[in-house]
Amino acid sequence: MELRPRRRLGSRPQRRRRNPGAADDSDGVDRISGLPDDLLLLVLARLRSARDAARTSVLSTRWSDLWRRLPELYFRNTSPGALDAALAKVAVPKLSVLDIAETRCNNRNSFSAAEVASLLRNAARLNPMELRVEVPLKVKDRGGAVELPCFAGATSINLELLGGDLSLTLPAQGGDFPVLEILSIGSCLINSTSALISRCPNLRMLKLNQCLNDGSLTVHSTTIEELTVNNQVTGIRSVDIEAPVLKKFIFSAQMHEDYTISITAPMVTNQSWSYGWHGFDVRIDQTWCLFHLKSETDESGYMFLSLDILRLAHFASHERKLHEIYKLPECDALELYLEESEHFYGGMVLNILRMCNGIQRLKLVSNYWFCDAEACPLNCPCDQPQNWTSHDTLLSDLEEVEIVNFEGSSHEVDFLKLLFRCATLTKVIVRLDSKVSTRSKGCKEIYNFFKANPSVECNIYQRRGKEVVYA
Repeated sequence: MELRPRRRLGSRPQRRRRNPGAADDSDGVDRISGLPDDLLLLVLARLRSARDAARTSVLSTRWSDLWRRLPELYFRNTSPGALDAALAKVAVPKLSVLDIAETRCNNRNSFSAAEVASLLRNAARLNPMELRVEVPLKVKDRGGAVELPCFAGATSINLELLGGDLSLTLPAQGGDFPVLEILSIGSCLINSTSALISRCPNLRMLKLNQCLNDGSLTVHSTTIEELTVNNQVTGIRSVDIEAPVLKKFIFSAQMHEDYTISITAPMVTNQSWSYGWHGFDVRIDQTWCLFHLKSETDESGYMFLSLDILRLAHFASHERKLHEIYKLPECDALELYLEESEHFYGGMVLNILRMCNGIQRLKLVSNYWFCDAEACPLNCPCDQPQNWTSHDTLLSDLEEVEIVNFEGSSHEVDFLKLLFRCATLTKVIVRLDSKVSTRSKGCKEIYNFFKANPSVECNIYQRRGKEVVYA
């Protein structure tokens, strides 16, 4: 074992000798404050917090007013009064970025309508290139109105008033946004989308989230390339779009019973539609109704259609037939999500396949929602028409089928056999429900049926994904 040498008692460690030519680090000189203003502003900008930048004023008088000259200001969880006071001190005539967000979403930290109006006026005075305001609205001021001032130099505006139904009005005169390219508005009611868009001659991207006050969407623009609309509260009554350079369109909304749609957008290559129905049932047949519809088309032109289908429970005040209010489009892939599989679904699915042309891939998911399964009673209308199993409907484009939560009931087996007879299938996947045994009668029946059709690639999977193979 190696022993370390001991120091003699009373002896002191030797100090390192200083180099006479070396600089003295303890001379008390504040070299950071001696840097040029541009460098100090870069340091403060890296904080991305106006509050933290202002706190550097305690370092020395040299730092006291630097934050006022920052080209980018970020405010987080700042009270309306402190925010107004801070914005009044800004010494930059034109900001690059003004970003204001209140993440404490409770009524104590919420903004009144008057405070929102004051905030917008102060922001307009600073004329930022990029503006983001995301603040909650006080409950008592919901349903009020504020004026949206002109932001002459803004290229991007993101305005979100959380939890509020505050109407945005435009000035009677002026109020244009001459260089605005990106506009995103959320939870603010807009009385006229067409009037707002007409004041944005260079708008390229528009996002509207819960904004349509009167249930109508009118977008006439020669510059908009990307449009996103989400409106789940009120039913949409009309959609009128004329956008010759629109390339991407995302639409998600609850639809009114008597809605109308008119779209002229020849350059759209990427679009997504998501429908719900406001206050009425969309009946497919006597048992099933359409709850939600979603369609997507990618840039290659491949179209995907998804339908959420429930049992017709007659909860709504009235009903409309599907073919009366919506024409199912031609699509390449169709996905159906059913509430339960206790009821016969073969006739209903066959009816939908007749409505949609060009389907190459079909995915059917039963028991998609957790609910109390209701046994199918005798003479239940779900088995209509009763001769659906013997139909010879030609499904010439259908090649691939996937069935999820398969229980092996007779009507499910009959539906599979129908698809084999009506389509030239190349691949079939069956995923068993968790409570189904691989030794059940239905499971063995489809396996033997698959074995009798060797030209089709067929696979059966258990719930955990393991492929089922019979000896």
